[in-house]
Amino acid sequence: MYAYQLQNLQHVADAHGWTRFTSMQCHYNLLYREDERELIPVCRQYGMALTPYSPLASAHLTRPTWDTRSVRSETDATMRGKYDAAKARDLPIVERVAEVAAEHDVPMTRVALAWLWARDVEGPIVGCSKPSRVDDACAALALELTADDMERLEGPYTAHELVGPLARPGEKALAGGALAFDPS
Repeated sequence: MYAYQLQNLQHVADAHGWTRFTSMQCHYNLLYREDERELIPVCRQYGMALTPYSPLASAHLTRPTWDTRSVRSETDATMRGKYDAAKARDLPIVERVAEVAAEHDVPMTRVALAWLWARDVEGPIVGCSKPSRVDDACAALALELTADDMERLEGPYTAHELVGPLARPGEKALAGGALAFDPS
């Protein structure tokens, strides 16, 4: 969703005496932070809870290498479409997560989720395939990242093509999140 769409929805709710939206499920993690520019500030303006999906960037923030030989990596086109186009830009972030995890002697998962908790989200939506993954996700609540950790994790980020929001009127989504103007 674009910030202007949320703003419009909140105004419509107000105009009709309806309940405003109170929570936003957005695509947000160390590899994709585009909603920090507009959507998250609008959510905060309205006191909305943030419940980001894909907090581990389709598992890219759980291991120090990008490529893996898993069923998901070979069959999940959505995963590849969201992240593979930015692989070269995102690998330095993955490396930083691995470094910070090693310094704290914790799995990378905990660092990636602790970063989200430090950004004041209310509840990342974590997909867990094993009970031990739930334990890692919960343990992230106890990991306190320092200001230096946060700076090192956030430093390599560069802007990305939008991935996730629907195209605006007159635009159509292309593979990898790029947009093309459709004059028809």
